[in-house]
Amino acid sequence: MECCRRATPGTPLLFLAFLLLSSRTARSEEDRDGLWDAWGSWSECSRTCGGGASYSLRRCLSSKSCEGRNIRYRTCSNVDCPPEAGDFRAQQCSAHNDVKHHGQFYEWLPVSNDPDNPCSLKCQAKGTALVVELAPKVLDGTRCYTESLDMCISGLCQIVGCDHQLGSATKEDNCGICNGDGSTCRLVRGQYKSQLSATKLDDTVVAVPYGSRHVRLVLKGPDHLYLETKTLQGAKGENSLSSTGTFLVDNSSVDFQKFPDKEILKMAGPLTADFIIKIRNSGPTDSTVQFIFYQPIIHRWRETDFFPCSATCGGGYQLTSAECYDLRSNRVVADQYCHYYPENVKPKPKLQECNLDPCPASDGYKQIMPYDLYHPLPRWEATPWTACSSSCGGGIQSRAVSCVEEDIQGHVTSVEEWKCMYTPKMPIVQPCNIFDCPKWLAQEWSPCTVTCGQGLRYRVVLCIDHRGMHTGGCSPKTKPHIKEECIIPTPCYKPKEKLPVEAKLPWYKQAQELEEGAAVSEEPS
Repeated sequence: MECCRRATPGTPLLFLAFLLLSSRTARSEEDRDGLWDAWGSWSECSRTCGGGASYSLRRCLSSKSCEGRNIRYRTCSNVDCPPEAGDFRAQQCSAHNDVKHHGQFYEWLPVSNDPDNPCSLKCQAKGTALVVELAPKVLDGTRCYTESLDMCISGLCQIVGCDHQLGSATKEDNCGICNGDGSTCRLVRGQYKSQLSATKLDDTVVAVPYGSRHVRLVLKGPDHLYLETKTLQGAKGENSLSSTGTFLVDNSSVDFQKFPDKEILKMAGPLTADFIIKIRNSGPTDSTVQFIFYQPIIHRWRETDFFPCSATCGGGYQLTSAECYDLRSNRVVADQYCHYYPENVKPKPKLQECNLDPCPASDGYKQIMPYDLYHPLPRWEATPWTACSSSCGGGIQSRAVSCVEEDIQGHVTSVEEWKCMYTPKMPIVQPCNIFDCPKWLAQEWSPCTVTCGQGLRYRVVLCIDHRGMHTGGCSPKTKPHIKEECIIPTPCYKPKEKLPVEAKLPWYKQAQELEEGAAVSEEPS
């Protein structure tokens, strides 16, 4: 052996000692592994779906004990079970339904998330408080906890990563992507304050789209939350959330807690429908709702292949483009869907030369002239914006955008859009007149016109625009009334006038002057 040769003059003794130690270590590892037979084949999976366990054995070949383990495990059948299969722990509990316990049959339900021993089979008799450990170990592949991939193997809870590998530390990001970086979703958080009244009994708090995760809302106040849903197939539903509990709404689990002064709504997701969270008026004071959730970015830019060359010979150019892609429907949609997400950055088009071979002598010219410094590239041109579709409250206006090409003589003609894709296309629609429409504003009521019995009271009602100025344009149909009857509980001892008594100055005069005297020159636009 090299390490045992005679040291030549000048060879460091420390280096020889290192070689000797390394040789002994390697030999001891080989000896230890050599005491074991080869690993056997993997067993059948403990489950056919939902994540199970399989094991492999090896035999010790030494008369003495071998170091290490003679069994190893791996996960298997990592596909979702059909909905009708039910919970695996529940199946194991129900298997004891036909076995008497203390002389009596029970229907057993699973007891999950036991912090002391999550891998024992504890079950509760339905309709009673009786909890019994029916087996010291659950079957291999049973989840330790309902909200975790960790599984029980041989009675011990083993860590399982989101990649379904034993001992793996990989986790899902907030978007539900295993080992992801959180770039496929965006955090949405905010606060809503109710502005309900006798004429407006409900309002929308927030729309939580399909695929969202980790949804949490907290309502503080006397009002109540309720849900409206719309599936991708167009089916609509509603849930009033009247009591505390966990509900299944359009195949999404909804956890709702109702307290005297607040309500809490949680949905782990991913949501299987679009959820519109609404608030219903139930009390005299305003309520506030705080919400937070992770919304998937369902529209993403996708780079196209190179378009056909601009010339058949003699040198031309070709471009790539980017199209907005809907991940839910697997189809291309309008670009504005991708502009909605600030995280989305549109890829810049790529430009390359093509068909550089000379044109045949018989042609004498190229099919399309190449673009050079004296021949400008195609460009976008837009028509003026149309009038806004609404004078207030938010409308849209549009324009036509086309790709044009200018020849050497300065003549401009329309060409195919792909020729302009090296620069972003100008928007063809935009919001306009996004300020609020004028609305009625009622002042405080006047004192009652009588000091006893039944009379009238008045108030001033003004039409106010978004700047707080007295204006016109409010709908007469929604105008609040300016007078109403009032009753003074003090008894009257004088002869009563005819009821109701009309208002005397100055209240009636003030109301009349403010409504008729403040003329408005023009409508807001």
